[in-house]
Amino acid sequence: MAERGSDIRPGQILDHNGSLYLVVKTMHTQPGKGGAYIQAELKNLKTGAKYQERFRSDGYVKRAIVEEVEYQYIFGDGALLTLMNTATYEQVSISADMLGEKGVYLKEGIILTLSFYQGQVVAARVPDYVVLEVVETESVIKGQTASSSYKSAVLENGERISVPPFIKVGERIVVYTVDDTYYERAKD
Repeated sequence: MAERGSDIRPGQILDHNGSLYLVVKTMHTQPGKGGAYIQAELKNLKTGAKYQERFRSDGYVKRAIVEEVEYQYIFGDGALLTLMNTATYEQVSISADMLGEKGVYLKEGIILTLSFYQGQVVAARVPDYVVLEVVETESVIKGQTASSSYKSAVLENGERISVPPFIKVGERIVVYTVDDTYYERAKD
């Protein structure tokens, strides 16, 4: 399916130059001279190699037709992750490398989205928002509330992110996994 270059978004899978590529990052650029373009970081789904590509905003790119299915994470044994289809209860194993650095958000029961192209799993992604517990945080200096300051916190998965000063150890927070940032306190 062809779509305009300006419609390219991270997470999409493109059929470009005879191979499948996952769009990792995009940046719209409009130089003073010449036409606008999208600077995209693409990851080859076969080799894992990343490279930069420019697409004209008014040009067209071929988007791969993929089927996205939700799978629940059951367990992992290092290199392989075992997942279960939430509708059919069918189990499938995928390489842990498919998640890349987002694999830190895996915990039992989390729902992943798998992308299938011609019956093969070509990509996997974690949800955009996950709930994690704060296990360690810095103390706040009294009177430091005049500016919007953040402090460092360690989450249950070992990741370190910046959180507002009112977050304490033991609290559950929502993390935006796209850019690994604090979103809000968990409402549960």
